[in-house]
Amino acid sequence: MMGGAPGQPAPDLSKAEIVDYTVVTGEPVVKLKLKDGSVIEVKLIIMNILRAGNDPATGLPFYVVQSAPLVRLVESPKELRKIPGRPAGDTKSLPGFA
Repeated sequence: MMGGAPGQPAPDLSKAEIVDYTVVTGEPVVKLKLKDGSVIEVKLIIMNILRAGNDPATGLPFYVVQSAPLVRLVESPKELRKIPGRPAGDTKSLPGFA
């Protein structure tokens, strides 16, 4: 959430309005090498931006960004990989497979 001073009450989202936007600088992907040797990419997907009134102390607008991370495994060490399987005792075929 953007705007507001620490310790101030959260803005009232019941009257918030969705604000259209355009991407100005692009959507970067962060590539991370994990301690276990795996490499993942993380991209933040913006779903909505809401304007939720103004901060009473500063008069600046409050913005709430609804987002979700998109995580993709790029590589992983062979020793971390396991053979996919079914739970013990499951004799049915997997959905979509004969």
